[in-house]
Amino acid sequence: MLFEDPPKDLESQIAQLESRLHDMRAQRDTSAYPTPPSSHPGKSWNMPTTYNKNNNNNDHDNTQFDSASVRNTSLHALLLLSDSALPLGSFAYSSGLESYLAHNKPRRGNPVTSFHHFLKLSIASIASTSLPYVLAGYRNPSTLDTLDNDLDASTPCIVAQRASVAQGRALIGVWERAFRVSFAGPEKVEYSEPGVHEAITAIDEFSDALKSSFEDVDEYDLGPRGHFAPLWGVACRAMGLDLQQTAYTFVLNHAKAVLSAAVRASVMGPYQAQNILASQSLQDTIMSRIEREWNTEPEEAGQVVPALDLWVGRHELLYSRIFNS
Repeated sequence: MLFEDPPKDLESQIAQLESRLHDMRAQRDTSAYPTPPSSHPGKSWNMPTTYNKNNNNNDHDNTQFDSASVRNTSLHALLLLSDSALPLGSFAYSSGLESYLAHNKPRRGNPVTSFHHFLKLSIASIASTSLPYVLAGYRNPSTLDTLDNDLDASTPCIVAQRASVAQGRALIGVWERAFRVSFAGPEKVEYSEPGVHEAITAIDEFSDALKSSFEDVDEYDLGPRGHFAPLWGVACRAMGLDLQQTAYTFVLNHAKAVLSAAVRASVMGPYQAQNILASQSLQDTIMSRIEREWNTEPEEAGQVVPALDLWVGRHELLYSRIFNS
């Protein structure tokens, strides 16, 4: 008895199943993303698990609201700076995702798999290039002008430069128009942590210098630019956040912006994006990158994902685009 050839629809189903199996294996392989090399192996750090020591007291009365435990912490400022409604313009940029998708179209299967790989590389890049300036700005607010100049000189990609400057100047605008009156008042500064007054003074002086540079027509005197990373570190110091919160919020906000870009680029849906954002894998990725760069000096910061600069730089060459970069 001769065996008949399988029907074409059965062959089509087999091909689809094989394609799905290939995508699932690829997604499994990229769930533990390849970690780019660190620009500087720093000491370990611990993300605080609580905002107040009183929260660790098992005898604490949870039947009454303890307003002092909230007022004595940086919880309110932390929520403000991590809010997606913070008008920094970060969601107008895809951080190279749109260009990456255009230049790396998957031949078959799920584009989410490719996005997972990009997200890991993007976090590694922002941590190695910008996070050292965030940490240095927090630790030494008086060096804000120098950090801004160094970051401008060490960022060869003009598209990335424009995005950083736009967000940095937006942060200064938010500080002056919204945050300063609440976090830089005399009653706040008097009882604040050491370094807060120094950070407030640094932002005010930098803002004045930036405004003066707009009026100066000397083409050889570039003046301050207003890059985002060092300003973020100084602003967080002025608002009372600790260094761990400052670093984690900076990288987490970047991940949120990339995921938002992925939703608008139809890579995934909003629920899938929130699933990634809430995952333990993303938390571990962020904290491992911060730990690697914790003691990296700004002079040692550098790009560990060179291809990312190419994707960002070629964004303006796309035939059509929906993001600024």
